[in-house]
Amino acid sequence: MSVVLAVSLLGMCALALCGFLGRTGRSTDLAEWAVGRRNFGTAAMWFLQAGEVFTTFSFLGVAGVAFTGGNAATYAVVYLALAFLLLYFVQPRLWRLGKERGYLTQADYFSDRYRSPLFGKVVAVIGLIFLLPYIQLQLTGLGMVVGLVTGSTASGRLSMVLASVLTAAFVLWSGIRGLKNSAYFKDILTIGVMAVLAVVVPLHYVGGGVGEVFRRVHEVQPQMLTVHGGAQDQVWWTTSVLVSAIAGGMMATPHHWPPLMAAGGPRAIRTNNIFMPVYQVALMIPIMVGLTGVVARVDGDGDGVLLTLAQGALPEWATGLVVVAAAASAMVPAGAMCIGISTLVAQNLLPPGRESARMRVNHSVVVLAIGLALTLGILRPGLLADLQLLTVSGFIQLVPGLLAVLGARRLLTARAALAGLAAGEAVVTWLTLAEVDVRHVNAGLVGLGVNVAVALLVQLLFPRPAPAPHRASAAPDPGPRAATATAARQPDESPRP
Repeated sequence: MSVVLAVSLLGMCALALCGFLGRTGRSTDLAEWAVGRRNFGTAAMWFLQAGEVFTTFSFLGVAGVAFTGGNAATYAVVYLALAFLLLYFVQPRLWRLGKERGYLTQADYFSDRYRSPLFGKVVAVIGLIFLLPYIQLQLTGLGMVVGLVTGSTASGRLSMVLASVLTAAFVLWSGIRGLKNSAYFKDILTIGVMAVLAVVVPLHYVGGGVGEVFRRVHEVQPQMLTVHGGAQDQVWWTTSVLVSAIAGGMMATPHHWPPLMAAGGPRAIRTNNIFMPVYQVALMIPIMVGLTGVVARVDGDGDGVLLTLAQGALPEWATGLVVVAAAASAMVPAGAMCIGISTLVAQNLLPPGRESARMRVNHSVVVLAIGLALTLGILRPGLLADLQLLTVSGFIQLVPGLLAVLGARRLLTARAALAGLAAGEAVVTWLTLAEVDVRHVNAGLVGLGVNVAVALLVQLLFPRPAPAPHRASAAPDPGPRAATATAARQPDESPRP
């Protein structure tokens, strides 16, 4: 066994150990497992949010886009900054509603605010469809990282299996608290690795610092320092920023809801959203590394450029730490997605039942989801490729319905919002799977326009007086099922701002 592989496997075990140590007691109900006691402070929320931002895409995708498309890769930095700006205003409101109404999932919000269990089930199904390929993407990326560095496909598959087992184990054992602990490990290591790469890679390949990298790129391929033509042109850049920023800033992705509901209060949420864009400056390092690959004339399609350059500039044990950081950037987001999927099933797709039965189903779904993602990642890695392309574009179609009931007044009926959602998803699916040329405009943006137009048309054609969303009952944190059950008995009053 090589030094790189040994360090990588040990690092994965260390991350899982951190997750196991997050458990403070046996979780006997779904709410405690998924959102803890809703008391996470600023530090915990920081690492949970950051832990889901840095994924394997940061190590493979961002550097790869910079290597092939140059400055086009900056879209990742821009959209995240814009997303946190939107989250500063949106998340405190959603947290208050979740605290008052007992939400655990994104589907709880739609079910409760529209007084439509059907709407909640539709949202839960959308979450299942689009999150599963996202888990596979993390595991496949992890295997690619190990395989590239070790030169062994078998080592890559071994790492995928180990990471899947360890992730499922600590998620089942500790829930959201284990995810928080593993996020500490992952982010501290990732920032350390990025800081080292920012210094070592330019010195080794261009004999200078970051400034020298950009000077040399300007000499050999100056177009790389602009958003130039081709598939990743200005239209692609602008629309990709818009779609990703709206989806992220409006909480369209369901696996981000349990961490938000676990927060202790709006202050921790706002503080993180003020300072989190600073954290995204670290994404400039993979971009710089990708541009270094242009100067160094690295062979390949770009996905492995960061790892190739790191391997050439660092000793084996240090390269192993880079691989551990990349693996952690797959395992932590995959754990969050497992919590998101399993909670959607147990909370929103099952009929009401005993808490013990719900927990058993919840845990079974964790195992099934990560097991299926692993199996497809190894045996049929291309099977879910189209769904991966649909993920962000599909989730953004939830935004109009979410915004329509975010305030004190309901702007759309459930019928109108559902019709718009169905139309938007249909358009996105058609444009993506049929590979329709829309002049590099992101398919999610086209679908969003159709979504809003259909929702407004249905609202005009079938007007129905829509009572205001609920005010919270006097009992604190009644739980989402209790909230749904008592909804019809509550007066039509506006919630507190």
